[in-house]
Amino acid sequence: MKILIINGPNLNFLGIREKEVYGTQDYDYLLRMIAEKGEKEHCQIEVFQSNHEGAIIDRIQDAYFDGTEGLIINPGAYTHYSYAIHDALAAVTTMRKVEVHISDITNREEFRKISVTAPACDRQIYGKGLEGYLFAIDFLLNL
Repeated sequence: MKILIINGPNLNFLGIREKEVYGTQDYDYLLRMIAEKGEKEHCQIEVFQSNHEGAIIDRIQDAYFDGTEGLIINPGAYTHYSYAIHDALAAVTTMRKVEVHISDITNREEFRKISVTAPACDRQIYGKGLEGYLFAIDFLLNL
C-alpha cells in the first residue's frame, strides 16, 4: 500500500515547541518511527511537511495522480479554519484519509475543539501522542 503522511505547520518543531503538550521527541524521531512501521508492514510511506497552506493543498492534489492509496494528515492549526484543505481532502475520493492530532484537541482551547478538515476524512485520531500516526497506518492497512 502507498501511504502519504502530510504534516502541517509547526510539526517540524516537535521536541522544541510546547513539550508539555507535544512531548520531547523531535521530528526526526517521528520520521524514523514511521519509516520503521513502513518497513515492518511492507508498505511505501512518504512523509511531507509544510508550513504553507498552498503547498499542503498541492501535495493532496498530487496524491490523486501518483497512486497514493491512503492519506494521513495532521493539518496543525489549519485544522480549525482551512476550508481550502477540507475541499482538497474532499476532492480526493480515490483514497482513505485519516486526520491525526498528537494532543487531545477535545481537552484544549475552545478553538482547537473544532475541526473543519475532519469531515473530509474517514477517521480522526487524537490524544495518542506520536503513536497516533501508527494507529492511523494500521487503520488504513486494515481496511
